Amino acid sequence: MNNTPDVSLQPKAPKDPIKKSQSFFILRNKDVAAMPLDDGSFVQFVFLTDGRLVSSAKLAGGIEDEEELNLLKTTEGLRKLVAQIGVSVETDEPDDEVKFCFHMYGNKDLYGSGTKIITNVRCDGSEKLIELDKVDWSDDDKEPGQFRFDFNKAGIIGKATVRFYLNDGYTAPVQEEEDPVDTSLKAYADMIDNSVVSYGNNARIKRALKKARAGEDVTVAFIGGSITQGAGAIPINTECYAYKTFKGFCELAGKGTDENIHYVKAGVGGTPSELGMLRYETDVLYDGKVVPDIVVVEFAVNDAGDETGGRCYDSLVQMIYNGPGSPAVILLFAVFQDDFNLEERLSPVGFGYNLPMVSTKKCVTKQFYLKASEGRVVSKNQFFYDCFHPTNIGHTIMADGILKLFKDIDKAPEDEEIKTLKDIKPPLGAQFSNVKLLDKKHSPVKAEISEGDFTHTDKQVQCVERNMDLTVSPEFPDNWMYKGGANKPFAMDIDCKSLLIIYKDSADPNAATAKVYADGELRLTIDPKIIGWTHANPFIVFEETETKRHHIEVKMKDGFENGEFTICGFGVVE
Repeated sequence: MNNTPDVSLQPKAPKDPIKKSQSFFILRNKDVAAMPLDDGSFVQFVFLTDGRLVSSAKLAGGIEDEEELNLLKTTEGLRKLVAQIGVSVETDEPDDEVKFCFHMYGNKDLYGSGTKIITNVRCDGSEKLIELDKVDWSDDDKEPGQFRFDFNKAGIIGKATVRFYLNDGYTAPVQEEEDPVDTSLKAYADMIDNSVVSYGNNARIKRALKKARAGEDVTVAFIGGSITQGAGAIPINTECYAYKTFKGFCELAGKGTDENIHYVKAGVGGTPSELGMLRYETDVLYDGKVVPDIVVVEFAVNDAGDETGGRCYDSLVQMIYNGPGSPAVILLFAVFQDDFNLEERLSPVGFGYNLPMVSTKKCVTKQFYLKASEGRVVSKNQFFYDCFHPTNIGHTIMADGILKLFKDIDKAPEDEEIKTLKDIKPPLGAQFSNVKLLDKKHSPVKAEISEGDFTHTDKQVQCVERNMDLTVSPEFPDNWMYKGGANKPFAMDIDCKSLLIIYKDSADPNAATAKVYADGELRLTIDPKIIGWTHANPFIVFEETETKRHHIEVKMKDGFENGEFTICGFGVVE
């Protein structure tokens, strides 16, 4: 008789649990969704650079210790501070798994040379622990770059939580519970009432409302940065403030339907009004195919680096108001987590032209600093997805502020319309209000162009979700690209009084520095790696008061002949 026990039948003692130390949240029940990418995957990215990780530690985790916050800025510091990372995801399909990746950006190759910490997480809300001392770290790690949630199919929406457990010697505050935001409360309505800065001249908005109710075609358009694109909204196409505003307008003036009311969303991340005025024709008007009735302009958090100090913003507003469709122009002032926006700089444009203005900053910031017991409606953690972008409820609050404006104007007597802004002195200056885009497709003025070695077309340009699409469309696809050669310059002879160049920023190791000359004089030296991610960026080459003939050359800086550089296009003022 065999007395050897069958080990497989023996009761199994559970493993000792991993010891958990003090911890704080980085993500706390944040919305995530399976967004389709061109490669066939379904991904939610959460970016951590440019202060986002530090901001999340403050917002979601309540961290105030400056030493701990500074440690989060580098991979070396993260490893010193954090012992384990806890990740949980909850969806309606708890038996599924999501692949979680914590990606460190590298020094030599931003996206390619850093550590990627990857693990599978069940979608049932249970926490998966990652022990950092067991990670095979790269020697080239620079900083925490992004979280990535890879789903196995499209359409999945869930909640994600990421918590950092600390090494001995570091502490974290007790994590405060937060009640869900109740939009039905009077306190919420009172908060929204603070959104309207000025109703301005209401004639064009009332005209759009009348047209919509009469069954005529009406187009509501939005142009701005990443907030208008929908960053932080999950999913980005239906939860963004632009779409929620559009749907609210349909309910107000179209009996809840959008059969005759049309929607244009032209938000592009990381771009200022200086670029907005160069893409209005293509991204809002679709080269003359679209005629808007209402245009919401949102650049109040993107224009800090505007080299004209607001003249480009003023120019864009004039361009829209005096342009096709004679639309109503609404100025929207979004806000960052640190209470920053440029409302003080830009609102004189609205007051000068008597335009409607809505301020999310005035709506939410004061009550952010109230305690729940003092009547706080929404916390910063609930409003912000990261330090720059709103959550779904944040986008709802932004939309409700614009809808408050619409509803109040709908009840008010109609003003006499201001037909044009050309007779009003520009508050900040509108020298670029007639600027036109020039690229391989668009030739608004006569120009003699020799491409030199800039004969290629760059396919790896910034791409964004437009309108209701979850798939992305390229920005400035009709470009000129240099991919190494004899450094024969791009040359152009053109009649104009002002000229801007649009180029591609990039983190690609092959991206190289170029020089821009006008009439033989060096005007710009452009290093596309300074910004460090793929997007279009404009610079003024020259600005003059009279139109005359100019000779333009773009060539690679000496020593960079084997690199790459992309001219996305030019902005031309005759």
